[in-house]
Amino acid sequence: MRNAILASTSTLHGEKYLTYLLPELSKLFKNAQELLFIPYARPGGISHDEYTSLVKEATKELHFSVKGIQEFEDPIEAIKNARAIFTGGGNTFMLVDKLYRNKVMQTLKEAILNGTPYLGTSAGTNITGLTMQTSNDMPIIYPPSFKTLGIVPFNLNPHYLDPDPNSTHKGETRETRIKEFHKINTQPVIGLREGSWLEVNNNDITLRGNLTARIFKAGKNPIELETNSTLNNIN
Repeated sequence: MRNAILASTSTLHGEKYLTYLLPELSKLFKNAQELLFIPYARPGGISHDEYTSLVKEATKELHFSVKGIQEFEDPIEAIKNARAIFTGGGNTFMLVDKLYRNKVMQTLKEAILNGTPYLGTSAGTNITGLTMQTSNDMPIIYPPSFKTLGIVPFNLNPHYLDPDPNSTHKGETRETRIKEFHKINTQPVIGLREGSWLEVNNNDITLRGNLTARIFKAGKNPIELETNSTLNNIN
């Protein structure tokens, strides 16, 4: 039983943190009195406590309280006892390293598969795929493994950007990078554009938001997936 929102980003341009997702979160976390926040990705060098405070402020109109995993003596027990979990964005390498070194990767996976409502944004969405190898982040630390939660049967590329025909930038595009990934790896990759998210409800995975998603499969041309379409048979 899975019940999750896997969002490309936490913040849309010109909006406050999590604002565009609040209507969805009120439904996702409707039965939770407390939200466990995992701030391990630490964006911009802020502390875990500062990051947790940002989430508290952003969700204050909802009915639950927020507590960071760093406030618990035993992070494994914190996840096991959580009624709802949110993993925020930042650097995926940092996040994955911390999850492994605190020995909570498997515990987090089990919690989500057992039905604990889960929100991921950016890096927190990256880790729900089979591996973290399609992250856009710099490898600032070397995690014990690139293998992640496998909550969905593919990889993700949050913040997916289409090539800009007017750009003078000559570097690789996101599409080029994902095609490089597929020279060695076989799992599909979902390019999630800003403002899009995957709604995971038990066995159903549905694209939500106003934009299409870019679907990449090894040895095939990319295709566009229309919003409100399912990814149940993506393989």
